[in-house]
Order: sequence, then C-alpha cells, then structure tokens
Amino acid sequence: MADQIEEEIQREIKANRILIYGKGTKAMPMCGFTRETMQFFDKYGYPYELIDVLQNPAKREVLTKMTNWPTLPKVFINGTFYGDTDVLEPMEKKGELEPLLKKAFGK
Repeated sequence: MADQIEEEIQREIKANRILIYGKGTKAMPMCGFTRETMQFFDKYGYPYELIDVLQNPAKREVLTKMTNWPTLPKVFINGTFYGDTDVLEPMEKKGELEPLLKKAFGK
C-alpha cells in the first residue's frame, strides 16, 4: 500500500512544477500555514497545485517519511522538496527563489 501511495506522490510531483501538500483546498484552506503558503506563491503569479492530505492519513504518513519533514504544508518545486515557508522565505530574501521559479517554468 505504501509503495502505491509513494508512486502516486511521485506522479503528482512530476505533474506539477509547484506542488503544495497541505490541509484543505485552494477554495477552502483548512490551516493558516496552508493559506500562508498559498499567499506566498500567489504573489509570484506562477501556477501551483494544492493537494489536500488532511483526509488521507496514509498519504500524509508516506509524505512525512519521504521528506523527513513532520509538518504540513510540504512544498515541491520542479520535483525537489523545499519544506514550507520557513525555508522559502529566507530563500526569497537571499534572492534564491525567483531564479528557481523561473528555471522551473522555463523563463
């Protein structure tokens, strides 16, 4: 079962240049940290996907093991795991995030 879930996660990561695993949906985030992460990416204007893992404890557990990151949200950019805004905000301040996003979107 865990292998199937990990395969599903890998497909989702490959299908989305910015992928957020969080609590809730874009229309109804169920957590302040998920909402904060959405707002963080909204200001850049690049498309991103939010996948709700609140209702799927098995998927959430596999993600935690895959990333060694216990909390949500979990952000992947261009297939690489970056944690959440605690990691991304310092990257943004250092000027590291914008080039990463441009590269992910071929700009």
